[in-house]
Amino acid sequence: MGEYRIQEAIQAFLSDSRIESNMRAMQITDVWADLMGPLIAGYTDRIQIIGDKLFIYTQVAPLRQELTFQRDAIRQRVNEALGQNIIQEVVIQ
Repeated sequence: MGEYRIQEAIQAFLSDSRIESNMRAMQITDVWADLMGPLIAGYTDRIQIIGDKLFIYTQVAPLRQELTFQRDAIRQRVNEALGQNIIQEVVIQ
């Protein structure tokens, strides 16, 4: 069995678990107001990452429609904030 540095072991563990996507969702939640503005952040109920999809939940129908039109821009902003090209699709619900 090969030797791992602690950082490599943690990265391997995280990539094999759901913890990594939860951590990314928390990172996005922390900067969501900066990315989208305080008004949109205030009406966003929840943000969730499953695999390579970002799910944005809101009960405000006009906001849902506006976010649907901005999906590509949201994907780019989120990937820039994460520093990686992780999100491939944005789903508005």
